[in-house]
Amino acid sequence: MITNLLSDLPAAAQNGTAETFEALLSQPNLRIERIVSTGQASPSDFWYCQTQGEWVLVLQGSAGLQLEGEIEERRLQPGDFVEIPAGCRHRVNWTDSGQPTVWLAIHYGHLPEQA
Repeated sequence: MITNLLSDLPAAAQNGTAETFEALLSQPNLRIERIVSTGQASPSDFWYCQTQGEWVLVLQGSAGLQLEGEIEERRLQPGDFVEIPAGCRHRVNWTDSGQPTVWLAIHYGHLPEQA
């Protein structure tokens, strides 16, 4: 069990081979997860569009987040957060490749069926 969001990073995150997603809490209409990115970004022609709202906070590292309809990307540093409403198309343009970017993500509202 994770007890510190900035320690015990998964091996794939530590060696930069994959972005990792770890559920911290899952309840009806609520999921809290730790995401660790190490230079990953959304594919150039891909946009996320989720059926639930998402609130994300960067705890470590940095990232460029683009919301559809906004001209400038949002450059997120430690302590920066953003709410992404359900149905809002968005993408991650880049994440820090020099250190892990650790996100705290809270998904709320309608959630799709969990497998």
